Amino acid sequence: MTGEEAAGPPGPKVLRLLIFVGAGFLFTIGINKWRELEQKQAQQQQRIHQQPKILSSADAATKPIE
Repeated sequence: MTGEEAAGPPGPKVLRLLIFVGAGFLFTIGINKWRELEQKQAQQQQRIHQQPKILSSADAATKPIE
């Protein structure tokens, strides 16, 4: 045996190729969506950390009245 498949109709080979290509396409879409979600989450975290902290009236420094 040479490791080659027996010659037969090309249908099953083409079908397997299409399934393989389709699976690769779906995985690529999934990976891109995952990266997009991760990027959005990182941007949200960055925005949260960059916002100036709002002080409540109890925390605010008050100037003494003279």
